[in-house]
This record gives sequence, structure tokens and C-alpha cells, in this order.
Amino acid sequence: MQKISKVKVKEDLKTAVEESVDRIGGMGNFIKEGDVVLVKPNFNTADPFPASTDINFLREVVSLIYKEGAKSVIVGESSTYSRNTRREMERAGVFDLQKDANPPKIHVLEEREWEKKTILQGRYLKKATVPKVLGKVDKLVLLPCLKTHMYAQFTGALKLSVGFMSSRERIPLHLRNLQGKIVDLNRIINPSLVIMDARKCFKNRGPAEGEVEKPNLIFASPSRVAVDIEGVKTIKVYKGNSLTKVHPLEIPQLRLAIEVGIGSEEYEVV
Repeated sequence: MQKISKVKVKEDLKTAVEESVDRIGGMGNFIKEGDVVLVKPNFNTADPFPASTDINFLREVVSLIYKEGAKSVIVGESSTYSRNTRREMERAGVFDLQKDANPPKIHVLEEREWEKKTILQGRYLKKATVPKVLGKVDKLVLLPCLKTHMYAQFTGALKLSVGFMSSRERIPLHLRNLQGKIVDLNRIINPSLVIMDARKCFKNRGPAEGEVEKPNLIFASPSRVAVDIEGVKTIKVYKGNSLTKVHPLEIPQLRLAIEVGIGSEEYEVV
């Protein structure tokens, strides 16, 4: 049974991030010495956290991966089709990470090579164009924020993978069967680890704006489904949330992800 950690941020962010990963076996359980690691944050826009990834959270995760002996860490992102990714990443301060002692490489994904992938057994999505770097790295780490979504109900670890899809393909993606297509896309995305920054969340609207609450939590797990289920449960605690009458497994992207074997509703919270 897979595990998910649920850590309250009591002291500094670095301590909480490290503890979240330590509770599920430590970073060495997911990253090996010499690995090339791709880290996927959320800079669909550069709107303030939790709309996008907090730069200090990203910095702590990159540092922790390097501490485990990774050969290289790549931070890769592609913003929404209506925004310029390089500009959004500049606004968010992502390129400032290159001034750190152990800097990551920054990949503006649309400026790099892409390839079309066939999605075997895809029900709603048969093909998708994704960055070639996905097939060249040793490990993938996802860093979702916690928020509701005006079209997909909820956006977390599963929805984060839409950022790997060619921006021109995201328009039809959102027109029909969005949540089913999210699941099909996740069939060709294989993260080793998910760390969710849930210090703040949107309890309604989203993904770029909404009413903010402060759970002050960090989740970590190899399971996208476990992270998203716990994320939904966290949002549902707050009065006025848009998921009040919805059980997590009634959200199509979660139900379908379990049906196709991407994750399980059975997991251990540690």
C-alpha cells in the first residue's frame, strides 16, 4: 500500500519539506545518485501562490534533490496557451534560481523539442504532443498547488500534467470530456514523487484566482491519486468551498484514474 505524508508546517519550510519526504522513506527512496531529474512546478501563470508555485518551495525541493546526489535538476514548464512561458517564469522569479549554489537548469518547454505520443487504451484522448525531455530524464517530480478549478472541479497532481501538453492541443482538451482527457494524458506521464504545497489553497473558483484558505500543510507521495484525494478532503473542510457536496471519488478525474490503475483509493497517511 502506498503512503502519503501530511505534514503541518510548524517551523521553517525547509524542515517541513524534508519531513514530508522522510515520512515516506526519504528522498533516497525516489532519487538515486547520478539521476537527471525533471521537476514540474505550476507556472500556468505567474499569479501569486497558490495560483502558481511559491519560488521558495521550488528552491527547497531542488536543493533536497541535489542533496541526494542527483547529477542534474531541470525545472521545466509550459504556461497556458494565452501566455508567454518565458515571461511568466521571469515574473515568478524562476530564473533567479540559477544564482543559487546548486542551480537547476531552466527549460522553457515550448522553446525545446516535442514529440507526438500515442496513448494506448486512451478513452477520450488518443494522442498528445509532449516535450522530448520527458523521455530523456531518469526521474520526474511533480509539484502541484492545492486549488479548485472552474472547469475541472479540482486541480492538483493529475491536472498538473496538462502543462506537459502542447499549448495548441489544450484548447480542444478543455472543450469536452476534460477530466477524462486529463486521466488519459496521465497514462504517459510517470512521476516518481509528488510533493504538494498546501500551505495555502483556493477553496472555490480557480485556477488563477479564488478565495484563499491556509491549511499550512505539505503532502508527499509517489501516488498522484492519494495526493489529490487528500487535497480534496482538505478543501472540503472550509466553509464556502465549491466541493462541499462532492465526495472525492465522485470527481471524474479521480474515479477514472483509479479505474485505469493510475492510483488507488487505498493508501496510508503517515
